[in-house]
Amino acid sequence: MLPCTIMITEYVRDAAATAVVFGFFASSWFGWAQEAPPKSWRTPLGIGSVIALLTAVAGGLLAWRHWSDGTVFDDDTGRSFGIVVGIEFVAAAAGAGLLALRRRAEFISAWIAFVVGVHLFPVAVILEYPLIHVVAALVTLVAIAAIPVARARSIPVSAATGLGTGSVLLVAALASLVAALTGY
Repeated sequence: MLPCTIMITEYVRDAAATAVVFGFFASSWFGWAQEAPPKSWRTPLGIGSVIALLTAVAGGLLAWRHWSDGTVFDDDTGRSFGIVVGIEFVAAAAGAGLLALRRRAEFISAWIAFVVGVHLFPVAVILEYPLIHVVAALVTLVAIAAIPVARARSIPVSAATGLGTGSVLLVAALASLVAALTGY
């Protein structure tokens, strides 16, 4: 076991895997923000997507290299994690469906970000990973602020949500990758 201690999980493999997951989803959120962003955002969103994907790949290689070093996941952790993620998917889909039926599809990105943020609170506890609490709080705040910010700036909600959520996840992915590389 190689311990990671500063706001990061105990295991290098888990920090590296978190870089994979957060990097992949950061790229996805930057992609969603590209639905109809201000023109000046296109290049930074593209760069963010590329950096996020490179972070995910680096995390994947590092997780593979440390696959046998240990992980917080066991049968109980895996089951609890699966239940939380299952609830997340059902809540996200149900809310998105309801918004679409009510012809409020422009709010779907904010709803999904809200569900993602809220679901990360129990994930942080299950994985014993303090950094994820910070990510949960920030993604939840982005989701809550996205609609009023988008209205105030006359931009699509998806642009505000995607930029904010993608940025939070990218920073967390990079922090996890650095932690995995350095043992912190």
